[in-house]
Amino acid sequence: MIDSNYIRDRITQLRLRLGVSEYKMSYDLGHSRSYVHNITSKKCLPTMSEFLAICEYLGVTPSQFFDDGTIEPTLVTEAAEALRGLGEEDLRHIIAIASRLPHKTFPHYSHD
Repeated sequence: MIDSNYIRDRITQLRLRLGVSEYKMSYDLGHSRSYVHNITSKKCLPTMSEFLAICEYLGVTPSQFFDDGTIEPTLVTEAAEALRGLGEEDLRHIIAIASRLPHKTFPHYSHD
């Protein structure tokens, strides 16, 4: 089961990947400067509608938000969009190339 600390940590992880401060993200979402800080410091959690706005801001779907096994969720989405118009043969070539690339691991945030 995912706990509230996971949500807070994941917001921080994705925000840092985006290179945005808590202050800027708060304002960009239409809140006071302390909004994101209050979430990440365990003072509150976002409502469902705010969570969806946060996902949109961070460039991830809610599903990608909860999939911390994806190193670069925004780039994965962009790659998937670029692949949509390709035919079977081209897709098989890309899969073959991707399977030969080294897969890097990255440290996960603790979910405890």
